[in-house]
Amino acid sequence: MVTREAQRDAKRNRGFLLVLSALGVLAGSLLISSEPKGRQWAEEPKAIGTDRLVSIASLPETGGQMCQWEPASATVSLRAALRQERLAASSVPSAAKRAEAAKRKPVRMIRDPYSSYSAVAVDPIRNEVVLADENLLNVLVYDRLENTPPKASMSEPKRIIGGDKSEISFPCGLYVDPKSGDIYTVTGDAYGLLVFSNQAKGNVPPVRKLEAPHGTFGIAVDDGRGELFMTVQHDNVVIVFHKTAQGKDSPIRFLQGNRTKLANPHGLALDLKNERMFVANHGSSHLHHSGPGPASGGWYGLALGKKSWPLDQESAIRGSGKMASSSITVYPRDASGDTPPLQVIQGPKTQMNWPAGLAVSEERGEIYIANDMGDSILVFSTSANGDVAPIRVLKGPKTLIKNPTGVNLDEKNGELWVSNFGNHTATVYRTTASGDTAPLRVIRSAPLDRPTLGISNPHPVAYDSKREELLVPN
Repeated sequence: MVTREAQRDAKRNRGFLLVLSALGVLAGSLLISSEPKGRQWAEEPKAIGTDRLVSIASLPETGGQMCQWEPASATVSLRAALRQERLAASSVPSAAKRAEAAKRKPVRMIRDPYSSYSAVAVDPIRNEVVLADENLLNVLVYDRLENTPPKASMSEPKRIIGGDKSEISFPCGLYVDPKSGDIYTVTGDAYGLLVFSNQAKGNVPPVRKLEAPHGTFGIAVDDGRGELFMTVQHDNVVIVFHKTAQGKDSPIRFLQGNRTKLANPHGLALDLKNERMFVANHGSSHLHHSGPGPASGGWYGLALGKKSWPLDQESAIRGSGKMASSSITVYPRDASGDTPPLQVIQGPKTQMNWPAGLAVSEERGEIYIANDMGDSILVFSTSANGDVAPIRVLKGPKTLIKNPTGVNLDEKNGELWVSNFGNHTATVYRTTASGDTAPLRVIRSAPLDRPTLGISNPHPVAYDSKREELLVPN
């Protein structure tokens, strides 16, 4: 028997269920009506296993390609072009942003305010010595007999070439034409080669420019044949132009290849008496993919319409890099292509540690090496081969030699010049000097007690929070 109380409870439950059902229908209709545009409910939801297709949504409009398509068969040149295009599109600030950035002042600067000499060339005819300043980006000309007194802060040059019009940037190689006195300046990470008249002074443009591969360093000239030689660090090349070449002129020839044993070449010197070419190598190298052809060389040269151009970084084989010990490699003067060296001076007995500038005495049959990280000048016979000790070593505190990167022989006056990047000095000695011998004269660009920061062509900067130190790779 059902009581009245039970009947009332049953009615209340049915009413509650009806209210819940109505709320459910209302919520469903609101949900459907509020769906974002582009989404539709499936007309007939279909069961797939335990899952059900609930809705279909179209992708939003992007206004263009979501990612750039590149076929697997893309050539090296296409990859390079796409990379350059992306970099250009992402790195060009607006005129307003550039103007705003130009007005910003640094909080503080870490900077050496004095010249740091990276290369040296002597002009015995005009009795001048020319020094490249890789710190302040100048070329300085001094009297050859200049000698900075110990109590003096510095020596004033006869003239300075520098400024935006000069386009001098990271000068690392020098040559003075013996006839005209024109100054040839290698700008390693800039245009390539700049030529100034022997009277150039101040912020003046070069009389001639020559485009060369990125990373040139050393220079040598065969005046008799009218040929100009330069080393290219990053691509392991010796490249040869006509001495009068300018602009986008193509080279005459170049030396490059796995058999050459060129490995981050720096200094360069010619022994014209014995038809030899000497190259100083730091030791790092890599392999290359073959280029478009032996006559065209690298992709960059082909794109610019060069008749010949060495293989560049875009042709490098990833993972093929290696580091060997420093060396001096010797070739026929007119070597080209993948020519192996005639001699290789290399090994622990040589004492070489990042050899930079080179000079050859044809009369004495000797090769002089600015041994950068060894703080020394090493002298070898031009016939040296293998792991051999130098004939002489000029090194020690009296010499003032510190991180020498340039060396030059003035055989007319029997003098050896050294540019010391590590202590603001250029020093001069007798050609036969050895051991811990004091220089005959010193040209100094800063007070004696001012240290050299050694910052040259810095790239990224890192901060060591543990030691609170800045790390500056150069």
